[in-house]
Amino acid sequence: MRITVVGASGGVGREIVNHALADGHDVTAALRSPEKLTRRDPRLTVLRTDPLDAASLEPAMRGADAVLSGIGQAGRHDPLRPASTSARAVTEAMAAAGARRLLVVSAGPLNRTGAGQPFLSRRVFSPLLWAVLKEVYTDLERMEAVLCTTDLDWTSVRPPRLLDKPGTGHYRHAVEAGPAGSSIPRADVARAMLDLIPDPTTYRRAVGVST
Repeated sequence: MRITVVGASGGVGREIVNHALADGHDVTAALRSPEKLTRRDPRLTVLRTDPLDAASLEPAMRGADAVLSGIGQAGRHDPLRPASTSARAVTEAMAAAGARRLLVVSAGPLNRTGAGQPFLSRRVFSPLLWAVLKEVYTDLERMEAVLCTTDLDWTSVRPPRLLDKPGTGHYRHAVEAGPAGSSIPRADVARAMLDLIPDPTTYRRAVGVST
């Protein structure tokens, strides 16, 4: 499979690259600063792109069986609104290049219904996080709204708190529900995103993932 990774030098993006190469896929890493990705592999192509510009991204989308974006949460006061702005650029570039399958990283608190989540997460932690990180989650909501305007086969992966620790190789996922747990290693989010690529039940859906 040919996989394009946007934001390949970030926490989740880097893990996607590592897992995809380990799985035997051909990977195109699209990122603003290629020098930040130190991984070298015969099946890895690194392209300098602007993740917020469709024309810049289009060459990286050509021939891709799936596009995975690791661009999600950023600083609370980032004026670029990177999640939604990048989603718009990525989807436009994919449409121009003829690519269809897209998976992006979102966040668990966007599960507004609370379906599949424990009481404390639903009634206490999620409202608290929204109060503190409203700008971040609003940008992610805009990102998901952008996806809904396209005819792409997209999936928005919603993890809880991300951890910088080795992946376990195990995770739980629920379509239009969850995440059920309170945290997950970034490596396991990457694993989930790759595993969900061929799953049509996740097309045009949000999926909660957690340990």
